[in-house]
Amino acid sequence: MTAGLPALDTELRKLLADMPAMSQLSPELLAQIRPFSSAPVEPLLEGRAIDRREVTITSVDGEQIPLSVFSPAGVDRSAQAPCIYWMHGGGMVMGDRFSQIDIPLEWLSRFGAVVVSVDYRLAPEFAGTTLVDDCYQGLLWVAEHADDLGIDPARIVVAGASAGGGLTAGVALKARDRGGPRLHSQVLIGPMLDHRNNTTSSRQYSGDPYVWTRNMNEFGWRAVLDGLPSDEVPSYVSPSLADDLSRLPTTYIDTGSAEVFRDEISDYATRIWAAGGQAELHVWAGGFHGFDALFPQAQISAAARRTRTEWLARVLLLNSDA
Repeated sequence: MTAGLPALDTELRKLLADMPAMSQLSPELLAQIRPFSSAPVEPLLEGRAIDRREVTITSVDGEQIPLSVFSPAGVDRSAQAPCIYWMHGGGMVMGDRFSQIDIPLEWLSRFGAVVVSVDYRLAPEFAGTTLVDDCYQGLLWVAEHADDLGIDPARIVVAGASAGGGLTAGVALKARDRGGPRLHSQVLIGPMLDHRNNTTSSRQYSGDPYVWTRNMNEFGWRAVLDGLPSDEVPSYVSPSLADDLSRLPTTYIDTGSAEVFRDEISDYATRIWAAGGQAELHVWAGGFHGFDALFPQAQISAAARRTRTEWLARVLLLNSDA
């Protein structure tokens, strides 16, 4: 093991050893791995009492953006269920609305929540604010169709993993600044928050194959920013740039001690507290980036998922005004 790095969780280290090692991304490699960056959703739905509906919405530039809506089968739409609005991971350059969808589907089963997942467009084909704009348009659609979806507009939770966690943070900032929709809470799972890539943890995980490295992160951010000068990067795209983190919905945010985003995530939670907001931060000892999505069977992954769900139960079911 490289000196000076937090040790990986023992079980995760064994599981990671069986994965193909990759520490760099290129346009050619991206084209090869994109088809494998998401799995079909049908096996996850098999045998479960879940209704699925596909819709499209219009983006700010007139393009059609797919949304998938998952609801408990046979639910009374007047019951006003909570809603999980999901943004997938993939470094902003891969994945689709079914990536990591097993995470919010757990909350559908536990809370009777309606899950809406957005298929935002990807970099480098689309750059700048396009990705976060697509996600925000999807959120507007959810709020506008609350009655039709059978959801409680006061219990809309925005959530996402990795790149989707960063987009979730950007959407929450945008909703605050634009006066809505009102968000109940946000769940940021290993979020990609800062394009500057200059933290200690970013430098620690620069080239060694730890699922997502500094080098890979630089590729993702270059694809999104497309040569935009650093002083012109919008905070909705790189949320760590936001000067003001006040008036955000109550926040759950987690990371691993052995991952590239560890320090920007910890800093984001600290700044929410400094602004008078509420955030619950978990740093899982020995966790690498995306550990609980890649290896949900590991003990540390089960603990991370359980803790996240227990937090949601606390704020969503017991304190609907959180």
